[in-house]
Formats: sequence, C-alpha cells, structure tokens
Amino acid sequence: MNTRQQFLTHVELRFTEFFQAETRILGETNVTGGDINQCHLLETTRGRYFMKVNASIFGLDFFEKEARGLVMLADAGVIKVPRPLFDGKFHQQVYLVMEHLPKGDAANDCWVRFGESMAALHKHSRPAFGLDYPNYIGRLHQKNEPHEQWSDFYAQERILPLARKAFDKRMLSADECEWAEALCGKLRQLMPEEAPALLHGDLWSGNFMSIEGGQMAIFDPSVYYGHREMDLGMALLFGGFDPTFFEAYAAVFPLVDGWRQRTDLFQLYPKLVHLLLFGGQYREEVCRTLKKYL
Repeated sequence: MNTRQQFLTHVELRFTEFFQAETRILGETNVTGGDINQCHLLETTRGRYFMKVNASIFGLDFFEKEARGLVMLADAGVIKVPRPLFDGKFHQQVYLVMEHLPKGDAANDCWVRFGESMAALHKHSRPAFGLDYPNYIGRLHQKNEPHEQWSDFYAQERILPLARKAFDKRMLSADECEWAEALCGKLRQLMPEEAPALLHGDLWSGNFMSIEGGQMAIFDPSVYYGHREMDLGMALLFGGFDPTFFEAYAAVFPLVDGWRQRTDLFQLYPKLVHLLLFGGQYREEVCRTLKKYL
C-alpha cells in the first residue's frame, strides 16, 4: 500500500469514528481551492465531503484553527458556512474534512440576503476585541490578544507586528516602519470605537460563493472579534461585491458616517499581509496609506 492509499485508509477510519459506523471512500477528485492547500472532493458511502490538505509547513494547528473559526461562524446561525467534521495529522500532512457545498446559480436577491446576513453576523459581540487563541490569515500567524479599545487592538495585534516583520524582511525601511508607529498613535482619533463584532476576517471575493438554493456561503475564515469595517474594507479591496450588498448591510446595521473614507485605514492590515505573502508590488500601496496620515 503506497503512502496515498495509507492516507485515504486513515481518513476512512476517521470518518468511521465520526459517524460511529463503517464509512468507505469510494472516490477522490482533485479540485481547485486556492494557492495554499491541496483540495479534494471525497465520494463516500455517506455522501460527498470536501477535504483540504497541507504539508504542515505553516503550523500543525493550521486546520484546527480554521475548523474552530468555521464552527463559530456556523453557530452564529445567520449565514451558511461549510460545517467541519474533523481535522487531523498524517505523517507530515495536516488535513480538514468538511461539509461539501455544491455550487449553484445566484438568486436574484442573493446580494441583499448576503448583506443582511453579514450585518446579522456582525451583531454577534463580546466585551473585548480579539480571540481566545491565535490563528492564521493566509500563511501568516495572526495574533489575537484581547484589548478593550479597537485602536489598541488594531495597533498592537495587527499593524505593528506586520510592519516590524516587513522591516525585518527588508520590505519596509526604518522610516516607513516609523510611519506605521506614528499612524498607530493616531488611530483613536481616526477610527470610531464600536462594540466588537464577530468577523469573517478575510472577506474577499475568493472566500464566498453561490450554492444550491441561490444563497451565498462564506468559507476560509480568519475569525476574531474586531471592528466591522474590517470586513467591509476587505470586501472593497479587490472588488467582486455588488453595491447592493453594502446597501442591504447598512439597512440592517447602519454604519458610522464617513466609513468609505476610512476604508484605506481598515485595508492597511490586509495590504501588509499581502506585502509579506506576495512581495514588493504591495509596498507602494502600504506606503501610500502611511504617508497619507503623516
């Protein structure tokens, strides 16, 4: 039995443990699923399931943290996400098996329902910004130490750690790193304080899709409790969201005036993430935002 067959036998045993009844894998198909993981559609005696596999080079708990985030979003009960079944390790690989959500045609009102659902998600709150554990955004570790003030959380857990990492990698100069520190000193005046909101954390067009029944589902989260304009800023960063989404959102959960003018501040974190992940093409965008607030 080769290593691949051993792995599938291992996953079959995990299915059997999960369902507490014998479950066999009848077929496996490679599918697209981003640039980080290998993704597979599994045909089993209990239906279809989606599996993500990674060589564990980012962290042995990579999928454990993703599964916990998916459960948080699912438990909110306001928007569809793929429910995780189990995650685990096999040799040098980590994996996550979850519900398979078949693609479908978008309903006429899908953007309205999507905006309303995200507004409902963001109404889930708790006393402090952050999370009880660190997780990941893309391949990067994401800090989530709790803070009572959003400006403190955004500075200490988001902007400064990544700016310093970019400096260590020679992607930002010492002066540019100082610009980031200066901006963080002004955040309390630049960003309105709001109650912590349960965020998807990486809400771009590659992390949602229309499923059977016409509704939108979200996946690949980097959850934490943060300022809700983080999700909206990410949604605007790369496009792909219909304007109706934002209108429907605001109708359910009105935004503080000037939120679109603050978008560049909330997009600074994902731009720093992309600078570290993909290199210098994002340096100019990061520096443009930092200079704006000197």
